[in-house]
Amino acid sequence: MVTNLVGHAQRLYDQLYCARGEMENRIKEQQLGLFSDRTSCHYWWPNQFRLLLSSCAYVLMEALRRLGLQSTELARAQVGTIRLKLLKIGAVITRNTRRVRIWFSSAFPLKDLFKFCLAYFYG
Repeated sequence: MVTNLVGHAQRLYDQLYCARGEMENRIKEQQLGLFSDRTSCHYWWPNQFRLLLSSCAYVLMEALRRLGLQSTELARAQVGTIRLKLLKIGAVITRNTRRVRIWFSSAFPLKDLFKFCLAYFYG
């Protein structure tokens, strides 16, 4: 790494260079995993609204990763992996006046991880 910044080389690399690369990875993750680059409408407002929804989805996914998936196998997973393994699943949802039930397939491999996330957010 060549720079004109003053400081210890290892500290500059760890705190500045790696942080910049991590930031660029998060931007790429939002563009590819949450489709924020799809601004195909001809008008500005629909594109702005689509970008706003994508940004809100990223904030929710980051909270899920940081809080609900901490110390699990998906704690450092990308948004696309979390979406594929935890959110794009087949389930039957039943609702009555007092509760909502989610009936998973008995073959769903991450059922316990999904329960762990729900328990974290709903107590």
